[in-house]
Amino acid sequence: MNNSSSNCFANRLASLDVLRGLDLFLLVFFQPVFMKLARALDWPLLEPFVYQLRHEPWEGFRCWDMIMPLFMFMAGAAMPFSLSKYKNNTPALWKKVMRRFAILFILGMIGQGNLLGLDPNDIHLYVNTLQAIGAGYVITAFFLTYFNRKGQILATALLLIIYWVPMTFCGDWTPEGNFAYKVDQLIMGRFCGNPHYTWIWSSLTFGVTVMLGAFAGQIMKEGQANRMKACITLLVAGIALTIAGLTWSLQMPIIKHIWTCSMTLFAGGISFMLMALAYYIVDCHRWQKGLNWLKIYGMNSIVAYMIGEYISFKSIVDSVCYGLRQYLGDAGYNAWITFGNCLIVFLILRWMYNQRIFIKI
Repeated sequence: MNNSSSNCFANRLASLDVLRGLDLFLLVFFQPVFMKLARALDWPLLEPFVYQLRHEPWEGFRCWDMIMPLFMFMAGAAMPFSLSKYKNNTPALWKKVMRRFAILFILGMIGQGNLLGLDPNDIHLYVNTLQAIGAGYVITAFFLTYFNRKGQILATALLLIIYWVPMTFCGDWTPEGNFAYKVDQLIMGRFCGNPHYTWIWSSLTFGVTVMLGAFAGQIMKEGQANRMKACITLLVAGIALTIAGLTWSLQMPIIKHIWTCSMTLFAGGISFMLMALAYYIVDCHRWQKGLNWLKIYGMNSIVAYMIGEYISFKSIVDSVCYGLRQYLGDAGYNAWITFGNCLIVFLILRWMYNQRIFIKI
């Protein structure tokens, strides 16, 4: 944890904090409030937006399916900056990497694995975004530490091939027939979470997603002298990856639930383009007016994720505002309660930001 001085803002790439903040704001504030409000208003014109703010049930891709890949991509984008201090101290680097992996894995089990329930029949081992980030983080750290740039590219491509072969020849693309599902069932059995999401075999493509973020981070880190060139490189890479993902989808469908290769490249391409846009606006043109508030989420992303997703302040809001139910109706009051809950989360994060308290793992 760092709360020592204002120097915590020094030498940070602002676009990373802003884009990560946007991702977390959408996750823990905008989407929950909007969905409750849309239900209360029941306006047909909102239906296309409601559709895009829900996950695709299986094959296909919606806007909301970008939240997790972008979060993981941002974790990778920060790695060339955060790990550079350990360049000549590999033991210290791996101590940091494994410590972060362990914390992310435990937080994931607390959040979605029901660890604190202390009921062995209700514990899920590997079912959470933070754990997926942890798996990708270890893979990416290994590639960054032991391979040069060409080796990193080849190793990332190899992960895609290793994932692709059994997925193509040892199963199908149905929820219960795909190879990744069979691996999860074989290894985790009843400790699996939602059976339509896969984790163990999908860790290979989780690693690719985080590694794609690391490639973006390397481009920005090495492009400080010519940021416009770095921005163009990010954009071109994003377009190429998006096209590659769509082309691969002709053989392997885009399915976020099992993190297919086509989905990995498609979402990675969009992440590159979003990174290029943020980098162009925030770091190339130094335009942060109206965007700095996103750092409240972006610089405490793990805290925002944990309290936004798994801690409810609705009873506090309800104890103060219960009298409004008679005027707002049940649906409108639920929207108000959700807004109040998300506002409390924001105020906690804003207080931490103003006090320079940033939880780092």
